[in-house]
Amino acid sequence: MTKDVIALTPKMPDVWTLMTSLYAGGSDLDLSAAADGAVVQLHGPGGRPLVSVESPVLVQVPGEAERLLGQRAETPFWWTEARASTAVPEAERLAGVVCGRLNALLGGSTWPPGAASTKVVDVSAVPSAGSGQPAVDVVTEHAAVVLVDRPVVALTSWLAEIMRTAVASRRSLQIVTPPGVRLTTAARTTLARVPNRWVVQDPECGYYDGLSGAVLRWQNGAFSPAFAQDGTATVAAAFTRPASSPADGPANGPADEAPGRQLIVALRTVHRADERLLLGGALEAAWEALTGTAPAGWGTAEPVNLPWSPRQLTDLARERAPEPSQLIVVGTPDRPAMATVRVTRTTKGVEEDVVLTVGYAAGEEPPLDRIQPLADTLVREHGLRTMLTSVRVARADLTTAPRLEGPPLPTAFTLGPDDVHTVGLDRARRPPVEVRAVHLGPPARPALHYPLGDGADAEAWGRLQQLTAHLKGDRSRPSSPAHQG
Repeated sequence: MTKDVIALTPKMPDVWTLMTSLYAGGSDLDLSAAADGAVVQLHGPGGRPLVSVESPVLVQVPGEAERLLGQRAETPFWWTEARASTAVPEAERLAGVVCGRLNALLGGSTWPPGAASTKVVDVSAVPSAGSGQPAVDVVTEHAAVVLVDRPVVALTSWLAEIMRTAVASRRSLQIVTPPGVRLTTAARTTLARVPNRWVVQDPECGYYDGLSGAVLRWQNGAFSPAFAQDGTATVAAAFTRPASSPADGPANGPADEAPGRQLIVALRTVHRADERLLLGGALEAAWEALTGTAPAGWGTAEPVNLPWSPRQLTDLARERAPEPSQLIVVGTPDRPAMATVRVTRTTKGVEEDVVLTVGYAAGEEPPLDRIQPLADTLVREHGLRTMLTSVRVARADLTTAPRLEGPPLPTAFTLGPDDVHTVGLDRARRPPVEVRAVHLGPPARPALHYPLGDGADAEAWGRLQQLTAHLKGDRSRPSSPAHQG
């Protein structure tokens, strides 16, 4: 399985520096541009694709290299990613030389350590058969399959582009990794969407789904569950094995970290669409209430490269409208926090769907006492429609290992004033469960906040289901809680 190679440089790789690095395979290489010029491909004899090199990205957010690569880099720095074809042994060495030459000319470092080189790679003997692009390893009628071997799979720009291409061609995106790999929150959210799939290659069962544990087989041009005779899916033993099991071996490294807890706040706001609109205010308020600091950076892919700026975020969403905008927001390295944001223009106005996740190490307590005051602030100042807060036992660094995780347990639900009005105040404040609704916001048009549990009470799910069924009723259809990954 091929490993990606990444150059982290303090200076921008200009055109001439990139050209010097790209011709690391000698005169037998050909260059071509793909993805609107954002990717340069190196081709061997006969046009066989060997390496794709992404456009350099200026990363101005501290902690991104360490979060995604486990390797420190002083900000700002330039991130240049090369991905080699899995079909040609020379391709991986060529990717290492491309990045190694960038380091030799500009300084900095290469990931993985030891991959960098400056020696010319002989590609003259590369077979000419083969077609396609290095970014996708297998394309069938039903799936685009990508082999990835890096400690953390992030929603990089090339992965996001592959996903868009797969959706446009009505294929599923299937990422295949070794068992020691983890997903970022953004990548997990993407791969959790049907029909995408995270495929883990396991020495015992062959392949299994990293999010559900179902044993998989290659069938009809895609990985799909291997059903037992009774029609049920078989769960891989590796998926339910404790993280500390010696059967995992030392290769998993950080994947065996003791679980902490994650506080998940999923909220939806609606704003009037006018020239004074500034997005990101609700997220910023939630971030400050739960972590004590503002978000550190935002972007459309990982690594997150731009310093936090609600104005720039709003400008981007306005430029993309009426198409929706999918954004990623991260915090400072001392408190793991990440949010996914979807901005959509609708007949109601501009909607923001936010899922903010904050990590806490074992022994730390999520600040559940701050949720009700936060909900009140969001109702009064940021147009809150719904907010669902939950807690789950999971990694404090917010990554997901291919093992069984318990579901998030609801702790509170907030219904905004517009939906309370739609349901009817009398009905909304008298749910048929042992939940006492708390009035928030202006008394004349209140929101209602429903405490559901302490983050460890499994019966909270039943309370939430009864509550939402009661609020929907037969005639009213309030906004549903924002989706949680």
